[in-house]
Amino acid sequence: MMQWSALFKKEMLENWRNKKWLWFPLVMILIAIMDPISNYYLPQIIKSVGGLPEGAVLELPEFTPVEAIMMSLGQLSSLGVLIIVLISMGSIASEKKSGVIELILVKPVSYANYITAKWASLFVLIWTALFLSLVCSWYYINILFGSFSLLQLIQVTFFYGIWLTLVITISIFYNSLFHTPGLVAFLSAGTVIAMSVLTKVFHHVLTWSPNKISEYIHTMLLTGEIPSELIATSSVTAGCIGLLLFLSIIIIQKKELGSR
Repeated sequence: MMQWSALFKKEMLENWRNKKWLWFPLVMILIAIMDPISNYYLPQIIKSVGGLPEGAVLELPEFTPVEAIMMSLGQLSSLGVLIIVLISMGSIASEKKSGVIELILVKPVSYANYITAKWASLFVLIWTALFLSLVCSWYYINILFGSFSLLQLIQVTFFYGIWLTLVITISIFYNSLFHTPGLVAFLSAGTVIAMSVLTKVFHHVLTWSPNKISEYIHTMLLTGEIPSELIATSSVTAGCIGLLLFLSIIIIQKKELGSR
């Protein structure tokens, strides 16, 4: 446990030195608030840039708080996921490429401790950034669109955080396989996109696909109850996270032992 704690502190300190704790939450906040604010002020924006042609009428729908928070999740699911892939693509791959991993693992360091410490440091960083970004979105939604309760915010953060945790774990998995950060980023993003496409094509079969978490969150917010599909999908996602972490440990162990 002391070994894991030391590795975890090292990763947290490295993230701090790289200023990830500063810029990453700020970027996530901007992504989360961008759509709700821009949609609310769109008429004023159009007017300020010259307005519409004579005779044209712009009728914009009045968005509800639920629709506004889903705008935030929509942006986090695209831009947010991309940035998460980029900040995690070199977690292990860069150390393998530079040879640092051999210096670390030549000591009596557990492969499981090494992988899980990397994963946990990203987990804490991304969950913190997610919470801060959704709190800021929640603040503006309550001002501009109407009441959105704190309980709803906590529920959204928890269930959506499970999805982002899977994204981290996919990146860690590819980190354990390859030495090139760029390839890790490409495969991680490609996997998320492929999952999304397959879920849309086979939506009647893949009802518990991790990519449907946002859809079930929307249902939860509309009905005021946590649907059984959301619980099942979150459980499947958690199972995928555990499996990918286990495979990452096995892969890194075989690769490093095989290279000695």
